[in-house]
Amino acid sequence: MADKGLGMIQRQDIIWLGVSAGVTGGLVGGMMLGIGLAMAINNHPSGLVFIIPGAPASGLIGWILARKLAKQL
Repeated sequence: MADKGLGMIQRQDIIWLGVSAGVTGGLVGGMMLGIGLAMAINNHPSGLVFIIPGAPASGLIGWILARKLAKQL
């Protein structure tokens, strides 16, 4: 029977995880930071709602992708 790709994690899987987590995390965190700063500059104190969770939100994406990869073990 064929394994259908559920075997060992290979080097290319780890590299792809790092690249995709970095790109998507950077985009999400950067957009949240940019929107929050634009709101704060325009005297909207609610811009902090976007600024503060920007970094944890970008890290959350990497964690979700790593869990998805770990389920293949």
